[in-house]
Parts: sequence; structure tokens; C-alpha cells
Amino acid sequence: MKIAIFGKHCHPQDYPIIQSVFDALTRRQAEIGVDSSFARELAGCNPPLQLPPVTTIARDDFSADMVLSIGGDGTFLHTAACIGNKGIPILGINTGRLGFLTDLSGNDIDNEIEEIFNGHYRIENRSLLQVEAQFAPTLSWPYALNEVAILKQDSASMISVRMHIDGEFFNTYQADGLVIATPTGSTAYALSAGGPILVPQASNWVIAPVAPHSFTVRPLIVTDDVVISLQVSSRTDKFLLSCDGRSVMLDTSTTITLQKAPFVIKVVKGYNHSFSETLRTKLMWGADKRE
Repeated sequence: MKIAIFGKHCHPQDYPIIQSVFDALTRRQAEIGVDSSFARELAGCNPPLQLPPVTTIARDDFSADMVLSIGGDGTFLHTAACIGNKGIPILGINTGRLGFLTDLSGNDIDNEIEEIFNGHYRIENRSLLQVEAQFAPTLSWPYALNEVAILKQDSASMISVRMHIDGEFFNTYQADGLVIATPTGSTAYALSAGGPILVPQASNWVIAPVAPHSFTVRPLIVTDDVVISLQVSSRTDKFLLSCDGRSVMLDTSTTITLQKAPFVIKVVKGYNHSFSETLRTKLMWGADKRE
């Protein structure tokens, strides 16, 4: 099996997990490619890791049967941007904290990789938002797996975001910002803004204002086949557009258009991992401190 490995950082506390990944792949005679920037990180580990011979790959020019993303959810989002529309499944290995996308922990690595090589896994198709910013520079990767956020500048007063859905005026939000999230992103920024949690297979978006000025404004769920148009006004004539944390400052003359991307990100999940289990584990649903 041909495996590509992506990551962003290599901290000493991550060494045992990273070593376990390479050991498990080596035992199964995998053909391993490592993203060039992550390969440089691995080369700087002290003490050095015991790594097998690997091929260095470019993030936009490679092929593989599966991609492993080693890190937290931020690393997974970075990996997804590198994969783009290649359709290569991604398995997230968590060295971060919460880890909704990277839910494979160090204790499970060898067994899970064995399951992968035996073909005992499932693929979840995760939808993305496609972003068009009219009258603005072309975005480097105009898609978001988690969310698109329209935000005020750090020290600016609140902004007004005028939203149309399928060409019909819906509302003007006066707030610190507005988050439009996919089902995958419903457990990220949108959740902290008071939005609901969606199951990954839902065909919906979450629209959640950030610190709205009106008590009557609440998060909204819309179907993912709509086209959302956003126009911003601000005292500074500037606002921040963030796509999965990749941010750019734009002029208020810019119109933002959002719609469903024409491709999906394929996420690898073991049969012993479920969304309900993730909620119970990560968010401690059902936990009772009295027990």
C-alpha cells in the first residue's frame, strides 16, 4: 500500500506516536512518502527518530492509496487543503488535544493500521464550502472543510453582515462576526458561537452569529444546496475572511458568495469508531461526576 504522511510539527512529546506510525507501516512493507515540510521537521528531531527510507513528496504533486495526517484537527485541515480534489482518503492520527477529525490515539495505532491494511475501515464523505470573493485577490485554496467566518478586525467595533440566500434578502447581522459551518465544522467555531452539532452526513450548513448585538438573533440551519451571499459594512471599511483559519483582510466592497463545493474530502474511520462515541469521549456527553 502506498501511504503519504503529512504533519506540521514534531514536538518531543509526539515522538513515541510518530515512531509507532512509521514502525507499523514498516512492518507491513508500506511504500511511504512524506510531505517535504514535515520531512524537514522529522529530520530535526532530537534525539533522532528511527525512520525507514522514505520518499519526499510535494504537497500538490503526489499519488497515494491513503494519507495519514499526524497532529491535531488544524493539521488535518491543512492536510485536506493539500489533498484538495484528489479524492485520496485521509486518516487522522491525534497528537493534539480535542481531535474531532483526528480521533485515532497513540494506543490504537498498530491495531488500526492493521485494520487499514486488511481493508476493514469505512469512508465518510465530508462536504466543503466553496468561497468566491468578488473584487478581491484570488484565494489560494477557496474551500473550507470546517467553516467560513466573516469577522471584525481585532480592535474594531462590530460589523454588519447583510445576507442573501438564493438571491432573497434574509437578515442583516450586527455582531463581531458570522460563522457559516459545514456539518464537520459544527463541532468547531460554530459550536463556541452557540450553534448546534450536526451529524457528519447531514446535508446542511450552520449559520451562527458571533456575539450578536440582538437577543432575537439565533443560529440557523439551512440546506447545503443554497447559495449564500454576504456583504459587509464596517467603520474601518475592512473585515477579515477566514477559511478554516486561513485568513485574509478584505475591503467592504467585496461580496462573498458561498456554495457547496463540487468535491468531498474522504475521511477514514475504523468500524469501532462512531460519531456518538466521539461526542461522549471528546465532549463528555453523559458523564456524571457523581459516579
